[in-house]
Amino acid sequence: MGFEFAECEIKGLIEIQPKILGDARGYFFESYNERDFFAAGIRERFVQDNQSMSKKGVLRGLHFQKRFPQAKLVRALCGKSYDVAVDLRDKSPTFGKWHGVVLDSERQNQLYIPKGFAHGFFVLSERALFSYKCSDFYHPEDEGGIIWNDPTIGVDWLCAAENFCPGVEPILSEKDKKLPSFDLRAKYFSADALSWLGE
Repeated sequence: MGFEFAECEIKGLIEIQPKILGDARGYFFESYNERDFFAAGIRERFVQDNQSMSKKGVLRGLHFQKRFPQAKLVRALCGKSYDVAVDLRDKSPTFGKWHGVVLDSERQNQLYIPKGFAHGFFVLSERALFSYKCSDFYHPEDEGGIIWNDPTIGVDWLCAAENFCPGVEPILSEKDKKLPSFDLRAKYFSADALSWLGE
């Protein structure tokens, strides 16, 4: 079948476009193929699949796990979302920088986010069914996060949203409203993102 792998402006982030075969009956495509992903340098062992449904305007993030960092392979099964990753790797030239991709179920594109990033998404369609593979299990006691509108990071959530849902205010959980700010002087993950350097 095959995939196109495009490295984003932040090293390690990769947007993936599967080859879709379609006709009047519908379509078929491979959403994951270990051989092709390994050949492209994505050599994670994914151990958990997560799925969520959210309505327009819901914003989840920015999240990460500390001592059990997760690489993620994310996509929209239905609808559209603006997916954002923030580089938290110590000594990375893009430390504290963010990158956003519109994940669209019509395109079936995906985003690979390696360990050492915070992750969040903003729903652009009436509803979005969101799926992601994780390289480690969920550990609720290990959760970390950064407030979605941190001014130092400066994620422009509306740069994509204005094209889909102008004027819609983000809907956040109470927990996400209370996440801490980003500290540019802090250490989060080691350079290889395998170790937590925080408290």
